[in-house]
Amino acid sequence: MDLYKLNKNKLSPIDQDQFKLEKDIQNIVEQNTEEIFNLQLVKSEFAIKNYRIDSLCFDQETNSFVIIEYKKGSSYSVIDQGFSYLSTMLNNKSDFVLEYNESTNSELKRDQVDWTQSRVIFISTSFNSFQTDSVNFKDIPFELYQVKRFKGGVISINQISSKSKVSIKSVKAINIDNNKVLDQVSVYDEDSQLKGSSQRIRELYFQLKERMSSWQDVKFKTTKNYVSVGRGNKTKIYINIQKERLKLHLLRRIDFKGNVKSAKVMFTIDDPKKIHTLYKSSHKEQYQILLKDEKDIDYVVSLLKQKYDS
Repeated sequence: MDLYKLNKNKLSPIDQDQFKLEKDIQNIVEQNTEEIFNLQLVKSEFAIKNYRIDSLCFDQETNSFVIIEYKKGSSYSVIDQGFSYLSTMLNNKSDFVLEYNESTNSELKRDQVDWTQSRVIFISTSFNSFQTDSVNFKDIPFELYQVKRFKGGVISINQISSKSKVSIKSVKAINIDNNKVLDQVSVYDEDSQLKGSSQRIRELYFQLKERMSSWQDVKFKTTKNYVSVGRGNKTKIYINIQKERLKLHLLRRIDFKGNVKSAKVMFTIDDPKKIHTLYKSSHKEQYQILLKDEKDIDYVVSLLKQKYDS
């Protein structure tokens, strides 16, 4: 990705400011983990068994751990390292939960973690074709991000996405240990979410998605329980696809320690037709909207756009 500066309709390239050390990349990401990935940083340089994890993070939306590994070059195997990290995590779950509780002063229980949504993020200044091809499967729990620094303090971080519909389980060369990891970790896509819905709801979902796809910086991400709609890396809307309806959630306020009444209200809906329902728990308050029919889609989209723009 090249960057340019526009001056009187004339473009001039912005020179790169190369990273000298992997630690430089790590420091930037760890100080901005929430802004970049919407993740909670748990521990930097977390030592476990024979490994040292660069950044141990937690995804509070999916209740799962995320490992971030930083690389300055491209002479390593994404597959080998990724599976080694996940295998170590899945075989030492209590250690990860203990580290989370000690680092964040929390009381997370092991059975509250969704280990099936564990993943590894690799961040590097470059990836070679072998590395990108090795993760070009629909069910690989690894993500690749390329980072570049430019003069003037400009940083770009871009995900190298896979559009493959092929499962890595179809590769005969995959070893037994890696297969054990894949049996415990899942990568979800739209097909898995749409599987139990009627044809009418599938069509309604894609109509809704098409409307939202024109919004600036919109991103769609599928998890175990929902499809999230984000602006950049901030989740704005949750779509739960059911058999005969779409259940939409818009977060009003949240407190992960269970005192939501003391949390700041982030969003208040303006719903003249009053089709929403407000649900409250000790941890969060959220508006719920049910979409069952195409005739309601215009009004529902207008409510969702309020949250997206908030």
